Amino acid sequence: MTDLPRNTNATIREVTAHGAHDPIAVRLAELGFVQGEPVRVVAKGPVGGDPVLVQIGYTRFALRRTEAARVMVQAEDA
Repeated sequence: MTDLPRNTNATIREVTAHGAHDPIAVRLAELGFVQGEPVRVVAKGPVGGDPVLVQIGYTRFALRRTEAARVMVQAEDA
C-alpha cells in the first residue's frame, strides 16, 4: 500500500503476517484491513512518506510505513 498514489481507490488483497500470531497483522485485521475491503491513501507524511493516512469506509487511520507495507492492495482501474 505504500506505493499506492494518493486518492487512488484500491481493494485489499491480503495483510502479510510475520509468524502465526503476529500482533500487528491481528490488529490491522481488527481495524478492518481485511481481504476485499476498499481502501484509499488520503495523504503521506512530508518526511519519507511516514505516516501514511488511509481511509476504509468513513474511518481514517495513520499507519507507519512499515505497517502499511504489510497491506497488499490491487488498485482499481480509472
